[in-house]
Amino acid sequence: MDKKTLAAGVAALAVVFTAAACSHSDTGTTTAAPSSVTATSPAEEAVTHNQADVMFARMMIPHHAQAIEMSDMILAKEGIPAEVTALAEQIKAAQGPEIEQLESWLDQGGRPQMPTDAPGAWQNMPGMTSMPMQSMPMQSMPMQSMPGMQGMMSAEDMQALSAAQGTEAARLFLTQMIVHHEGAIAMAQTEVENGQSPDTVALAHNIIDAQQQEIDTMRQLLTTL
Repeated sequence: MDKKTLAAGVAALAVVFTAAACSHSDTGTTTAAPSSVTATSPAEEAVTHNQADVMFARMMIPHHAQAIEMSDMILAKEGIPAEVTALAEQIKAAQGPEIEQLESWLDQGGRPQMPTDAPGAWQNMPGMTSMPMQSMPMQSMPMQSMPGMQGMMSAEDMQALSAAQGTEAARLFLTQMIVHHEGAIAMAQTEVENGQSPDTVALAHNIIDAQQQEIDTMRQLLTTL
């Protein structure tokens, strides 16, 4: 027997013994050995995303923050109908956790929570201060500084809501929040159409469903004021 034949025989025996070892557990139970095993790198396991996902997260955080600020304004007032205050509480309860979810997703990916990729760039934008974006009052953010953000209230809108009282405040809150929600739905629909991250697209779907229901509720409430 020549060396080549001997080597081939040894290799064949190795395959047989390996297959036998893989097909039996310590208790003797027979299991099917996998036909092939492909190693997956951490990068391959990570959820893929694209620029649409990133922009959606970056824009929705301050968008939600303004809705929460508007809700806080109405909750601090007296003479507001109970149904309106309940809606404001509902908006806060839904959008606060969504902000945290989006912030966590951006942080885990090392993506800045700002309109550009340049570190600290948002601090140099008109109207910006040294405050973190997520805690910054939205009236300090000029509309022209946030391209693509739809339904945002202007500084004048926020001032009008702040000054209003009673039924007038409730009516203004509902009117403004309908526009605000419509903008969020439009942004979420863009994410559904163009996004790539399954988690972010799923959140966009949730925003569309939840905020459309709240719009329907707000329109009904307006007929009672």
